[in-house]
Amino acid sequence: MKPITFETLNQLNQSYEKKPVQKALSRVLVNNELHTLFTKLETIPKTQFRFSKEIKTMPVTWQKQSGRCWLFAGLNLLRERIAATYGLKTFELSQNYQAYYDKLEKINYFIEAMDDFLDVDPDDRTLQHLLKTGIQDGGQWDMFVSLVEKYGIVPKEAMEETKSSSGTRFKNQIINVRLRKYAADARALKAQGKTDAIEGLKQTALDELHTFLSTNFGTPPSTFDFEYVDKEDVYHIKKNLTPKAFYLEAVGDILKDYVSIINAPTKDKPYMKTYTVGYLGNVIGGREIKYLNLPMADLKALVVKQLLDHELVWFGSDVARYGDRTRGVWDDQSYDIEEMTGLDLFMTKSDELDYAQSAMNHAMVITGVNLDDDQPNRWKIQNSWGDANGNKGYYLATDTWFDKYVYQAVIHIDRLTPEQRAAWDQPPVVLKPWDPMGSLAK
Repeated sequence: MKPITFETLNQLNQSYEKKPVQKALSRVLVNNELHTLFTKLETIPKTQFRFSKEIKTMPVTWQKQSGRCWLFAGLNLLRERIAATYGLKTFELSQNYQAYYDKLEKINYFIEAMDDFLDVDPDDRTLQHLLKTGIQDGGQWDMFVSLVEKYGIVPKEAMEETKSSSGTRFKNQIINVRLRKYAADARALKAQGKTDAIEGLKQTALDELHTFLSTNFGTPPSTFDFEYVDKEDVYHIKKNLTPKAFYLEAVGDILKDYVSIINAPTKDKPYMKTYTVGYLGNVIGGREIKYLNLPMADLKALVVKQLLDHELVWFGSDVARYGDRTRGVWDDQSYDIEEMTGLDLFMTKSDELDYAQSAMNHAMVITGVNLDDDQPNRWKIQNSWGDANGNKGYYLATDTWFDKYVYQAVIHIDRLTPEQRAAWDQPPVVLKPWDPMGSLAK
């Protein structure tokens, strides 16, 4: 390892003195924050909220201080179908209901997964990954499907939000302490030869955490009455519905027909192959996490096809890059960061994945696209960050940003080409639990 010498430091100082842009920038930064200085005015006309294909949707929802975007996005898809079924002007499903069972299932998944690590070395990488990750709010499309197919759905008024359900950080910390204690206690029993006692330990931990969830989130209803007023201002009531019956009546058993396609252009993931991720899931016995990796041009073609068929698209991306929350725009061409800072920051999408610079971290709904000569140049997005920012909570992504930072989309299986369908039917390659394609949307 080579230290910085005073000779090197002198050379660096001399180099800095020859950079007038940086010296001028240092003056500006006395009274301005760095991130506010990069916007390029000339790109604004290219990011107008106008789209050649746009699907009208209900007002945005707000996940508040929680990482439940994937649930909000999934439920926002379903509520549009429910509104069409019953002729509703506006409607919202209970995100708290889904989040409650997601937490409970993740707790059980963690506890059961520890059976595989009762006598491994304490620094086993997979064990350490699971312990450090614990359970989170975030999720994936297939995890959403597993919850809905097992527990159904309920209107928001059947299980309203609580402060705990919409602000989850402290609750998650407490849950993870209890889960790590369970792991330590179970491994200790194994080391003592008391394996038979582990089952009781599981039940105690599950009971305690179920109680904690119910206290914080409320108790999910087993039945409910669905009262609504339709577009003609006619009152209706459906009594004593179960959440599963409501899902099947209002939506239909459709989620099994949707598949996840991804764009992961890394050497370890050839296109036209399917992938899953070890120890990623929530509902044991639920739907397997599975992706079909496609070139970006093919992924976008399927997304456009679904939009032109007047159907919304659930998708996952990295929203931490090149975003303006006030305007509601993601555009990698709107910021002059490299020229202003003098830093070489360009990385390919594959390198950003391989070197932990980027991964999916947020799920939303694509509601529109603007096509120029049949090619997309911008996309309209329904977010779940409330309506205070963006275009009443709706956002825009340019196509160049989409290429680089969109990783996943959910498409009806019938829209796949015959070759893509054959590729989907392959058994998936199992990726390591810490693979970037195992990241969760929050």
